[in-house]
Parts: sequence; C-alpha cells; structure tokens
Amino acid sequence: MDIQRIRSLRGPNRWTSRTAIEATVHCDAAELSLRGLPGIEARIGERFPGIGPLRAYPDQPDLGIAQLLELATLGLQAQAGCPVSFSRTVATRDTGIFHVVVEYTEEAVGHAALEFAAALCIAARDDTPFDVGAALARLRELDEDLRLGPSTGAIVAAAVARGIPYRRLTEGSLVQFGWGSRQRRIQAAETDRTGAIAETIAQDKELTKQLLSAAGVPVPAGRVCTNADDAWALAGEIGLPVVVKPRDGNQGKGVTVGAETRKEIAEAFAAALRYDDDVIVERYVPGHDYRLLVVGERVAAAARRDPPCVIGDGIHTIAELVAMVNADPRRGEGHATSLTRIRFDEIAVARIRMQGFTPESIPSAGVRIVLRDNANLSTGGTATDVTDEVHPEVAARAVDAARAVGIDVCGIDVVAETLSRPLAETGGCFVEVNAAPGLRMHLSPSYGKSRPVGEAIIDAMFAPGDDARIPLVAVTGTNGKTTTVRLVAALLAASGRRVGLTGTDGVQVDGHTIDTGDCSGPRSARSVLMHPDTDAAVLEVARGGLLREGLAFDRCDVAVVTNIGQGDHLGLNHIGTVEELAAVKRVIVDHVAASGSAVLNAADPLVAAMAATCPGSVIFFARDPRHAVLAAHHARGQRTLHVEGGRIVARVGSWRGEIDMASIPVTGGGRIPFQVDNVMAAVGAAWALGLDWNRIQETLERFDNESDNAPGRFNRLDWYGATVIADYGHNVDAMAALVDAVRSMDARRRSVVISGAGDRRDEDIRGQTARLASCFEDFVLYEDQCQRGRADGEVIALLREGLADRARGEVIEVSGELRAIDIALSRIGPGDICLILVDQVDEALAHIRACIARDEEPIAYAAGAGR
Repeated sequence: MDIQRIRSLRGPNRWTSRTAIEATVHCDAAELSLRGLPGIEARIGERFPGIGPLRAYPDQPDLGIAQLLELATLGLQAQAGCPVSFSRTVATRDTGIFHVVVEYTEEAVGHAALEFAAALCIAARDDTPFDVGAALARLRELDEDLRLGPSTGAIVAAAVARGIPYRRLTEGSLVQFGWGSRQRRIQAAETDRTGAIAETIAQDKELTKQLLSAAGVPVPAGRVCTNADDAWALAGEIGLPVVVKPRDGNQGKGVTVGAETRKEIAEAFAAALRYDDDVIVERYVPGHDYRLLVVGERVAAAARRDPPCVIGDGIHTIAELVAMVNADPRRGEGHATSLTRIRFDEIAVARIRMQGFTPESIPSAGVRIVLRDNANLSTGGTATDVTDEVHPEVAARAVDAARAVGIDVCGIDVVAETLSRPLAETGGCFVEVNAAPGLRMHLSPSYGKSRPVGEAIIDAMFAPGDDARIPLVAVTGTNGKTTTVRLVAALLAASGRRVGLTGTDGVQVDGHTIDTGDCSGPRSARSVLMHPDTDAAVLEVARGGLLREGLAFDRCDVAVVTNIGQGDHLGLNHIGTVEELAAVKRVIVDHVAASGSAVLNAADPLVAAMAATCPGSVIFFARDPRHAVLAAHHARGQRTLHVEGGRIVARVGSWRGEIDMASIPVTGGGRIPFQVDNVMAAVGAAWALGLDWNRIQETLERFDNESDNAPGRFNRLDWYGATVIADYGHNVDAMAALVDAVRSMDARRRSVVISGAGDRRDEDIRGQTARLASCFEDFVLYEDQCQRGRADGEVIALLREGLADRARGEVIEVSGELRAIDIALSRIGPGDICLILVDQVDEALAHIRACIARDEEPIAYAAGAGR
C-alpha cells in the first residue's frame, strides 16, 4: 500500500459538504481484496478495537486494505475526541488506485490520523506491533493544541447556528465572520469594535479605577505605591487588610488578597513586582469575587468565583488532597476542559503556610484549605452561575463601567457580599474591567446553569436576521466561464455594488486588479470574500480547484453551469468520463442556498440533469424555445430563457421580459451563438438576484468584447482591413463554438494560430485541429510555452495529425507564440479572418495591440517559414 497523494479538501467537494482528507492510494494485487489478506480484519481489531465495521457498497463490495485505511483514519480521530463521522473509499478507473476520503475537524489532526492509520494497516498486514495508545495520545494532544478554545468555539458555534459563515484567519483564535464588506472579526471574546486604546486602558488598573470613579462606579480606595514602605504607609491610611497587585496584569498573577502585617505587605509587594514595575495597593473589600460579562448594553451572564481549595479528611496530606481533586476528569490543562487543574506552586505553598500548614500537613476532616487568594479558573478556581441574582442597579453600573473604558465585550470583576442588592447597600466595589474575557465560567460553570454567551456576542455583532453574507454567484462549466463572470460582474456593478470577481485572467475588486494569472481556484475566491470592499462576489470555479481543495464557500446564491465539454481535462486526476467531470462541476449546484437558484444550460443533458440535486430553484436557458426541457420547466411555472426573433426572452408564468440582441456587442448582434449562450447565462444570474430588468439591457449594451474588458474572449481587432480574433479557447468544444461563430462572418480567407496543452489526451489535441479544418484554410502551429510533460515537438505533431488530409491551405510550424502571431499577421489581407488562439493571454494581446499601435505591417515571412 502506497499513499501517492494527500489533499486537504477545505470546503464542500465532490464527496461531502464537510472538510475532509482525500488520499489517493495504490494497493498491490494482494491488497485489492481482503480475501487476499486472510486474518487482517481480526489483527487490526486486536490492535485497535475502536475501528468501525466494514461497510459494503453495492457497486464495490470489497475495497481491500484501502477501506481498512479509511475506517482506521476515521476511528482514530473519533477515539481521540474529534467529532467526525463521514468517510468513504472509492475505486478509480485505474486498477489498484483508490480514493480514501475521511472527514476531519482539524487539518493537521486528519493528516496525522491518516499517517497513524497507514502504519496500523501495515502492522496488521504484517502482524507486527502497533501502539494505539500512543497514537491516540498524540492525536488528542494535537487536537487540543489546534482546536478553537471554549470562548472562541462558543461564539463560532453561535454564528454557525445563525447561518453566518466564518473562517479562521490564524491557527489561534482570530476569526472572520461574514464576507466582504459585511465581515466582522473576533480574537477570542474580543471583537473588532474594541480599540487598542480601550484595551490599553483595561490593562492599566489604576487608570481604569480613575475612569470608573469619574463615571460614578464604586471602586476601592488605593493607588500605585513606589516601594514596600510606601505600601505600608498607604495601608495605614486606607485601613487593613489590603490587596496588593501589579498595575498591568491578568489571570490573577502576582495578586495578594488580605495582607495585614508589614511583613505580608512587603512579601506581596515583591510578588507583584515580578509582573510589573508599578504596584497597586487597595483597601480590601470583604465579600465574594464575582465576574459580570457585559455584552453591548447588557449583562449577559454573572458568576461567583471561588478560589481553589481542598477539604481535609483527616487521612490525606494537603498535597495528596490536591492530587485527588486534580484527578477529576473535568479538570485539565489550559482552557480545553470545564475546570483547570489546581496549580500547586510556590504561591499555593505560601498561601498554605499563611494558614499554619505545610503541604505535608494532614488537616482535620472538614477543614477548608485555601490554595490561592484569587479565584481565577485558570489557576484551579471554581465558578457558580448567579446571573439570575444580579440586581438591576448592579447591572446598570456594570454597563456604565464598560462604557467608561470603551469595550463592547468585557468581563467586570466585582467584590461584594451579594449581587442581589445595590452595591451602595453592601459596600461592594468594581475591581477590574477585562478585555477578551474568558467565557468558560459561563459556558460550563462548576455549579448552576450554563449561559448562551456565544449567542449573546453574535447577537450584539449582527442584527436579527443578518447572516453577514454578500450576494455570491459561482460560475463553472467547460467553456464560457470567464465571459459569463465578466458579464455578471458588470450587471452587479451597474446596480451600485462593488464587485469582486475571480477568473482565469485574474482577480478584481471594484474594478481594481489585485492579482493576475489563472485565479479560478479557492485561494483567489477566499481573497475576494476577505476583501473589505467586496459588496458582491462573482467567482469562476474551475475543475482543478474543486478537485484540489473544494469550494471556498459553504453555499452560493446563484450557481451557473455553462456546459460540460466532451473532452476537456479527461484523463487527469482519475476523471475518465464526462459524467465524472459533470459530477465534479455539479458541486456548486449542490451548494446553492435554499433561497437561491441554479442557472443551467438546458441544451446540455449533463448540465440539465444537475437540476435534480439543486436545493433552490432552477432557471433553464437554451437558444431553442421549443427545447423539451425548457417547455416542461415553463409548464411547471418555473423560469426559462430562450432566443426568439433576435431577442433573449425570459418567461415565468404569464410574465415575459425581452432583451434585444441587436444592440449587444458581445453577441455580434446575436450572430455569435456561444456568446448568446453566455449572455443568457449572465441574464439568468441577474434575474435570480432580482436586478432591474431595464438596467440589465442598458448594461449589456455598454459591455463590448474589447480585450481590456474580457481579455482572450473572442476579442475582435482590425488589421489592414482584415479581422483578427483573439481567443483563449483550448478544447474541442471551444473549437466547435468558434467555428460556428466564424462561419457566420463573411471572409475572403480564414487562418488560425494554434497550440495545444500537453496535459490533454492525444485524441483531444488532435480533435482541435480536426474541428477547425472544417472552417479554416491556413494553419500556424506553434509550440506552447509549457508543454506540461510532453516532449518538444510532440504537441505540434498531434495537431498536424488532427489535420491529416483535411488541410486546404498552408500549414506552418514555428516555435514561440509571438513569432507565430507575427507570421499569421504577415500573411493576411483585406477581408480575411485570422483566429489567434492565445496561450499567454496578456502577453499575446499586448503584442497584437503594439503591432496595431505602430501602424506598420509586420515582417513578411515567406511561405513555409518556421523552424
């Protein structure tokens, strides 16, 4: 068994809507069936009892060791605590090659689980040992390090429940909610509305006290002291006992509560100095330690925090009692569990000694030993929910405190006997205001009711019904994708939106190019969805990106499928038939929102069949108004588009809308069939989005096919009375569409410049020139810049084979795209048509424009010129 390739499918994909690992696995002949590996099922079960049972697929009853790899990868993650449930093994068309697909929640954990699972399978095959305990321990450790903490996780879960998309921006807790111009961000429980100044204020305890006092919020008397003697002197003024703490601190570090003697104050002062050069001394306020969580304009939760302690039993030492408490499975390290293990360090030992004990002391039954002055959960404290006890006046003062500092989500520490009465009656005080408060005590209190604080934060960030999404149109197919993307983007821009688009010729946001090259994959789509100026997104979704990584979004408002070609990309990535290719491209249709629409080419049976899996509505388009699919769809009261009398006609029920193609340049007045299809697809998307019908017509009239608007998409240029057409067509179906378009144009003679992509099948490369030969007389064949695995001259040889005896004119072979263009231009005259199938689109178009701008004829090449 050999794992040849591993892909991380980070979004919806052809297998599942979930994130998943896809491993392409090669198995030896003996591994293709479990019958060839007698006893392996029993051996793998002995080594890993948690492996799930084999699943039988009707069409693939025995998937051999590959399925054991699948089940082991899934089972190891599940046993490590990861919430995963999906897995699948699929045999490819190539003997011995399987796709093993397994869900993951953390990518690195999924990869590690696959690695462990492979070792487990080999151990079971060869009957050698495998330490499953060590593997599970490593996976648990890795998962705990990588997964979102409880605070961030609760907020993300609340967003997901409301249908708000999210994306982790780092391995930490920085998360983006929503898309484009509607996005918001959090870092743990801190939102993007908390400014750096407010956070700085919250860290400065003395400044915080001053601001709270100015806002009428009660705070304890005290100030910053210069040394231990100054601290003792202040204690005499404000009264003993006192609290000593660093001016800038968190999690209770360096805090001493209840110091009463000069020695204790001096020791506390020294402890605080370890965390900050400035030390605050405050009057000790008797009472309980409370945490109020303020979200926006209200108190969302409240908890009483108690310091870590143990209760004597007359048998065990204090150190043993601490170990017994820490053995509670609810306690762990960090914030991953509901409770944290009690920290038994020098601070705890010092606190024990203050009570007259040592760690080796055996306290009597019922004696309570406090191990820390502060009640932070991070050092082992416990929390009791008291949200329902908070007096309205206390809640109002807490909101005042948050406003005074300028934080929209904060944790406010209060010391009081109770929160059920106003602080003026109990003598309680506000002690601190904390940015990025921990939510664990409210989500999983040690005692009392859990509070929906994640929901409270999301509700404060987003208004009711706001899912933070922008209109998103996904476009796929074999041909016409980029032109359709450009058309839809123009229609959306005309409605006043700043549009982000991706395509094979780059990324644009609000008309500005932010990336160049082939940008039709998920990485580019994510950049558009992250851009703060994007009001609407139109994303070209290519086959390659879908296979490599899946979609960059969870669902779209509109999915457009232009067509499925009969030969493009077949043979790559174990995709051997057009039906398999259609299943890949159908992913965008499968992930249309329930309120959205799929715009599908009714004239293409593979595309029309996708309607069956669309969760939303369907708009069919086809040129022929009598097409059976269109007629049946219209009869059911659904939306359709067709061509009639030189117009694009939209129909639903008794309503009818028309767009006159005579004034739409991109269609050549309706004479270029494939451009008519592209315009219908774009109009269908605009219709689905509810754009104004009159504005659609006006925008299409302004959209032409100049090279700077839709580069490489049937760009027409004049050259000394000849017509030069530059197009990025690169498959047999594109050639057929171009032949139909050029045939509709008058010409004295027709010539074509063509190369071929080396990663296509031989028959697909031959098919391009074979199809072109029915329309064009002269050919200039050139070697592509990148042969994609082919030997020099191999692609040109296949192109010539496609011509065979079909060529009616001259066939020239050259090296280099620009040289091929120069030769072709030198050989055409008035009334001719020259189709240039460009490879390096920008470079080739710039070269053609430069020739035209020089206003001089190119160098003349003799017949047969070339290499």
